[in-house]
Amino acid sequence: MSTSCKMIITYIVFYLILTANCAENAAGKTECFETSCSKDGPVIRFPFWLKDRQPSYCGYPGFGLSCSDNKQTFIELPVSVKMYVKDIDYISQMISVSDPETCQPRNLKSLNLSTSSFNFYRKSIFSYSFFNCTSRNMDLNGLGYEIPCLANPGYQVYVIYSSSYIGSMPISSCAKIFEILSFPFNFDFPGNNLLLNWTTPQCSLCEAENKKCGIKSNSTLREMVCYGNLRTSKGAMKAPLITGLVLVSLLLVAAILVLCYKYRKDKAEKENQVKIEKFLEDYKALKPTRYTYADIKRITNDFKEKLGEGGYGTVFKGKLSHEIYVAVKILNNSKGNGEEFINEVRTMGLIHHVNVVRLVGYCADGFRRALVYEFLPNESLEKFIFSTKRNNQILCWDKLLNIAISVAKGIEYLHQGCEQRILHFDIKPSNVLLDDNFNPKISDFGLAKLCSKDQSAISMATARGTMGYIAPEVFSRNFGNVSYKSDVYSFGMLLLEMVGGRKNMDVTVENSGLLYYPEWIYNHLEQGEELIICLGEKEEEGNADIAKRLAIVGVWCIQWHPVNRPSMKTVLQMLEGDDNLKVPPNPFSSTRSYRNQHVKPLDLELATISEI
Repeated sequence: MSTSCKMIITYIVFYLILTANCAENAAGKTECFETSCSKDGPVIRFPFWLKDRQPSYCGYPGFGLSCSDNKQTFIELPVSVKMYVKDIDYISQMISVSDPETCQPRNLKSLNLSTSSFNFYRKSIFSYSFFNCTSRNMDLNGLGYEIPCLANPGYQVYVIYSSSYIGSMPISSCAKIFEILSFPFNFDFPGNNLLLNWTTPQCSLCEAENKKCGIKSNSTLREMVCYGNLRTSKGAMKAPLITGLVLVSLLLVAAILVLCYKYRKDKAEKENQVKIEKFLEDYKALKPTRYTYADIKRITNDFKEKLGEGGYGTVFKGKLSHEIYVAVKILNNSKGNGEEFINEVRTMGLIHHVNVVRLVGYCADGFRRALVYEFLPNESLEKFIFSTKRNNQILCWDKLLNIAISVAKGIEYLHQGCEQRILHFDIKPSNVLLDDNFNPKISDFGLAKLCSKDQSAISMATARGTMGYIAPEVFSRNFGNVSYKSDVYSFGMLLLEMVGGRKNMDVTVENSGLLYYPEWIYNHLEQGEELIICLGEKEEEGNADIAKRLAIVGVWCIQWHPVNRPSMKTVLQMLEGDDNLKVPPNPFSSTRSYRNQHVKPLDLELATISEI
């Protein structure tokens, strides 16, 4: 046999092997066959996919499953709650999950489905209170029962339906240990099985017809399509593809090379498109994305560019694409038990407003925690109003007024625009970030609290916030209830600092010694003096009016008793209106003389309720 023939045969054999491998890989990857963690485990197919065995395009975002060392199927739900998957009903779109340690209540107190792809199967929801009691065999009149798996030596744990029944229960020897809110009614905690369902993607029709379900090719709307048959064997699906590619390779080696090249190129493009579509979907829907720590390192280029550092941790600049930058906050591992991290992710998931910074995503990878925000290039308002140069002409008085109005709109949205009222508790210049056009966005919701929207006040065990911005009632209930008016007080301090370009707790005024700065501003207002003192700007027509307006509104906001402070809606009207504003009563008088002024309240008294 001639050398040329041997070379041709060698090439043919080589391309046959290459073709077979391409076919094998194509069949295995594009078909995404059914799988399972064990012989008796639930069958895993679209929208679910197995993380350690299949590529992500085999399933739908948020439906990744994993196999444990003992071949159990498990799913990770927010926030860092791992549960075994006992059964999957694809027609009813429902899964049954249980706690790995057969003690479901211990896991459920951390469960939050608001950022998950799943919902509770039972729509009627309730709240449950768990008590640690020294008494045993208590009669709870059918309104609760014992939870043995949470018991300790000498103590027993009971669960009671809803806080409304607690007053009639014999629990004098008990202490409340935790509460589970918004949970399916009459749930059997000892039963250890929890039913969840999903609505998107909608594949029940395909399953009912015994067909496979998948994402429609080239669809940017994640449209579902039915194809194939669930009973088709793997070998039967692979054989036509392998045979066809082998025949093509025998007819034309060059054609095989072109096809393999085209296949690989198309596959790479599809994977990139899936990634881009997923990102755009999450970004436009304002739904925070969960990242791994490896993702965080990639986004920040191994933490190359540091933007700032504080007690909470360190902030780095990151990039999601060529045009989209983010700020990645790496939280200190030693700070707390993760409550602030969970609180901020949960709170930010409820917010969609132009004057509130957007949470792009988060990382909860073991002990590593991070928050990914949209990037605002002009940093914080603090950088400009506390400038030592005093000759910065960027933030003119018109711009300062616009910033004040925009921040007020953001706070008013938190108080009235969400399904649940959000109290920030840390309004200050360093938490107001500025975009390219110096439009402000409120940030840092680590101390925020949620409360019922039809109530106005909350109860707190300890004070929270930053010294100089904390309302008096947060320290002492003698001044009133803690409520949304506490944010109004902090906003008032921010306005006064914008007027003077200096901090309220560290001011020396010429010829007057050390003086509390807000009181100094009030004295100027009361004496009718102008307040053109910010940023060293030249006096122009209208500047004095803006400074006076900001100062008057600020002093109204820092009235000692919350009942005499305006709501944020009223604050907006005062900032945007043209009417002459009246100087408020002196908020720095003694408590007794303040009460004797008989000032007409701007709002009704506030009833105290428990925070959510």
